[in-house]
Amino acid sequence: MSMETKVFAMDGKESGTVSLPESVFGVKWNPDLVHEVVVGMQSNARTSAAHTKDRSEVKATTKKPWRQKGTGRARHGSRVSPIWSGGGVAHGPRNEKDYSKKINKKVRAKALASALSKKLADGELLFVDSFTFDAPKAATAKIAMAAIAKGSEQSMLADKKKNAALIVLSQRNEVTEKSFRNFGNYEVKVVKDINPVDLLTYKYVVIAEPKDSVATLESRVVKQAATNSTN
Repeated sequence: MSMETKVFAMDGKESGTVSLPESVFGVKWNPDLVHEVVVGMQSNARTSAAHTKDRSEVKATTKKPWRQKGTGRARHGSRVSPIWSGGGVAHGPRNEKDYSKKINKKVRAKALASALSKKLADGELLFVDSFTFDAPKAATAKIAMAAIAKGSEQSMLADKKKNAALIVLSQRNEVTEKSFRNFGNYEVKVVKDINPVDLLTYKYVVIAEPKDSVATLESRVVKQAATNSTN
């Protein structure tokens, strides 16, 4: 089964409709599953940069600080002890720690469909027939987003100062990417690369070339689910 939704042109006027498969855009919202995938993806993107030296790695003299008894001070045998300034660190972060988590392909596909369905249900998923610019032009891109925001009655699409919209293209378009590159509240990605983290980072998702983009999304969801089922 499929659903119909409006498609807008760059001038904000309705230019037609697009058929959306329920397997991708009509899925029940599953916050626990989406949370699991988002946390897993963020963990997989995490790099272990913080690193502290333990007492075996600190370069210092091995000479005993002072004699064992008779000084009136506490006994110490090494200057690299964690309780000494400049000594090793006990239980500190190490760069060999692995934060990665396994994410089942079927779960990833379900999370993507669940997030897309949630965006559509909340009116935060918009479709634009195409973004066509004669040359990279930020001013033209800004006018287009303002027109689409007005036509779709989603004013925050143009007014939100941070994480306003993820613009999804069916394939790479350097002119479009450069037109939006200077905006801090918009990001342009290709449909084959989007994931639940991207969808939840931005308030709106604007999908261009809807026929091709929807077909790619449906293929991704079905393919990942089928791949997992055969494993």
